[in-house]
Amino acid sequence: MKKILVLLMFVLGTNMVIGQAPSLKGWHHMDLVQDSVPGISSNKAYAEILKGRKSTPVIVAVIDGGVDYMHEDLKDIMWHNPGEIPGDGIDNDKNGYIDDVYGWNFIGGKDGRNVNQDNLEVTRLYRKYDYKYKNADPAKLNKKQKKEYDLYLKTKEIVEKERKSAAEKLDKFSMRKKSLFKSIDAVAEALKKNNLTFEQMDSLKFEEGSELASSLMMIKRIAMTQPDLNSFDAIKEYLDKQFKGAIDYYSTKVLYQYNVDFDPRNIVGDNYGDSSERYYGNNDVKGPDASHGTHVSGIIAAVRNNGIGMNGIADNVKIMAVRVVPDGDERDKDVANGIRYAADNGAKIINMSFGKAFKWDKKVVDKAVRYAEKKGVLLIHAAGNDAEDNDKIIHYPSDNYEKRMWFCRKNAKNWLEIGANSYKNDSMFVAGFSNYGKKNVDLFAPGVSIYSTTPENTYASYNGTSMATPVVAGVAAVLKSYFPKLSARQLKEIIMDSVQKKNMKVIKPGSDGSLVDFSDLSVTGGEVNLYNALMLAIQKYGNKAAK
Repeated sequence: MKKILVLLMFVLGTNMVIGQAPSLKGWHHMDLVQDSVPGISSNKAYAEILKGRKSTPVIVAVIDGGVDYMHEDLKDIMWHNPGEIPGDGIDNDKNGYIDDVYGWNFIGGKDGRNVNQDNLEVTRLYRKYDYKYKNADPAKLNKKQKKEYDLYLKTKEIVEKERKSAAEKLDKFSMRKKSLFKSIDAVAEALKKNNLTFEQMDSLKFEEGSELASSLMMIKRIAMTQPDLNSFDAIKEYLDKQFKGAIDYYSTKVLYQYNVDFDPRNIVGDNYGDSSERYYGNNDVKGPDASHGTHVSGIIAAVRNNGIGMNGIADNVKIMAVRVVPDGDERDKDVANGIRYAADNGAKIINMSFGKAFKWDKKVVDKAVRYAEKKGVLLIHAAGNDAEDNDKIIHYPSDNYEKRMWFCRKNAKNWLEIGANSYKNDSMFVAGFSNYGKKNVDLFAPGVSIYSTTPENTYASYNGTSMATPVVAGVAAVLKSYFPKLSARQLKEIIMDSVQKKNMKVIKPGSDGSLVDFSDLSVTGGEVNLYNALMLAIQKYGNKAAK
């Protein structure tokens, strides 16, 4: 999700992938039969089904870390609150949010400041229970306290272990950078030149197995994959950027995500103990880092066929930006308020490309999901990027409602859980990072090397179930746009019943290469397909849902 965008780094044999160049730009729009690429057949759908058909605008809320609403490929499809006068400092539509022109930011303060970094939920739970159970005697605890105490011990172990590990890796990368640059300078000194060629490098002879020999091999590998890097200075500049990614990644873990002494919530200024509180935040929906939310928004609805950038999936959508995800784990209170805000302001589809391993107040999120269901809103959520079985672990937020006294409703009926697949129609079809689950992941969608919008009129390819989820949101938006009478449940039903089935063996994510039936990794055993979904909608509902 936002923070789990499968990172990669090429540093002398160290692989941490930070985003790969796309093999096929826009491959997710393609069709398996026509293009030999397992996309969602959206190009085919527009050419053969949608041409000449009328559509109605659909509001899709992107609950994320922020959206660059002035991006060249998004500004024309952003939702504008019709009841709000921009910049007048008045809540014109009296919805409780002042100047919410493009949406709302639930992790900002009235003074204009924004939360950027935050803890992971496991750290917040550790901090919550530490004061209460740090010196507790387990033998004197009642049943409820014992449950909390067990959670305290679990979170304490995770936080301390992960922070220590991150600190060690941060130190390792920092030392490795210093050592590597020293070796590169030594190679350059031996060559007596800054500019380099393979012939010149081949003329150098270092002791086999020495650090200089290893550095020379690394320089050759970089030069082969990055032909524009034709000097030692260019190589160092390239490596400096790669090291910065890793150092920033582990620094964030040490300083913020697993740091119990760090808590930025005072920026927001709400009463965090009151989960029912709704009216806080500010209208800065872009925030300090809108890369993830902007990318998600482009996948759904970047302006089609305008000659710039790329094409979104849906062609008549308004993107509502709702900011709740920091550089860390989102908070349940904010997620619930984000869902309610979107539902109250006309969104019919909500994209949620985020998730976490622990909960704080799931009941408040459950209430918001039920509220959205009553409003006819379809929620589409990312399954996660941990290569785990969601039938065995809970990935929050989830569609499984918690019990309320004697009454328990197991699953939300307006929820889709999405795994990620690649562009390879073979055993590597499922993305190696994707979570899966025969019971708790509904279907798969393209989520590898997805090219889309990024802030300041730029574009990039990202990997993740975060990217697969807006693919499905885009499909849902097209269906709702051309068949506006379809309910949230009907949209879910059509999308699930029209998947492209895959009768094939695939490598199970997180395994040592073990092959499993693709049908065993999700409820439907298929990949979302827009062409099939439209054909099924026409077959089942025809003109009844199109008017």
